[in-house]
Amino acid sequence: MKKIVVAIDGYSSSGKSTMARELARRVGYVYVDSGAMYRAVTLYALEHGMIENGKVDRERLAAALPGISITFEPAGADGVQHTLLNGRDVEREIRDMQVSENVSRVAEIPEVRERLVRIQQEYGVRKGIVMDGRDIGTTVFPDAEMKVFVDASPEERARRRLLELEQKGEKVNYEEVLDNIRTRDRIDTTRAVSPLRKADDAHVLDNDHMTHREQSEWLLNLFHTIVNEK
Repeated sequence: MKKIVVAIDGYSSSGKSTMARELARRVGYVYVDSGAMYRAVTLYALEHGMIENGKVDRERLAAALPGISITFEPAGADGVQHTLLNGRDVEREIRDMQVSENVSRVAEIPEVRERLVRIQQEYGVRKGIVMDGRDIGTTVFPDAEMKVFVDASPEERARRRLLELEQKGEKVNYEEVLDNIRTRDRIDTTRAVSPLRKADDAHVLDNDHMTHREQSEWLLNLFHTIVNEK
C-alpha cells in the first residue's frame, strides 16, 4: 500500500494530537507532535530566563536554537510518545499552564519556526507519517495527500483542557483556561509567519459533539478512502 503524508491542523486543545496519535498507531505510521516541539523550545526559554512577564527575549532565544535538540522517544507502557529536550524527558513539563501561556509567543518567532519546520520536513521525506500542528498542511507539507483541519468551540476546548489539567493534579479554573485558549487562538491566527488557517484542500472535522471513538473512525475512514484512490 502506497504511503502518504497526513497533515492534521487545528486550534489549541481541539483534540488533534490525540486523534493523530491514534491514527498513526492504527495504520502503522510514524507520529510527530509538532506542537510538542514548540512547547519544548518554550520550556527551554523559560528555564533559561528568556521569558519575563510574557515577553520573549527573541535575540537570545534565536542565538540558542543551534544548541536545542528535540527528539521523540517511542511510546512506552503509558502509550504516549515522550518528548526529549537535549536528551531529557520533558513530556510532563511541556504540558503545564506556564508553557501553555507562552508557547504561542515563542511559536510566532520567525527563527524558531524556520528551524522547527526544517526538522519537521525531514521527518516526512520517506512519508508514512502523521503530523499535527498549526501549519502542517499549509507550510510544512503543502503537498500532503491527506489534510484535516480540526475545529471546536473555545468553550468546549477549555472544558477538555481543564479536565486534562485536573487529572494531572494542577489547580486551575475554567475562566483561566478559557482565557488562555482565546489568547492562543488570537496569536496563532494573526501571527505574521505561518498563521493558523485551514488549507484550501483540507477536510474539516468539527468535533464539538463527537466522541473520541467517532473522531477516530472518521479519520480512519478518510485515510482509507484517500489511500485507495492513490
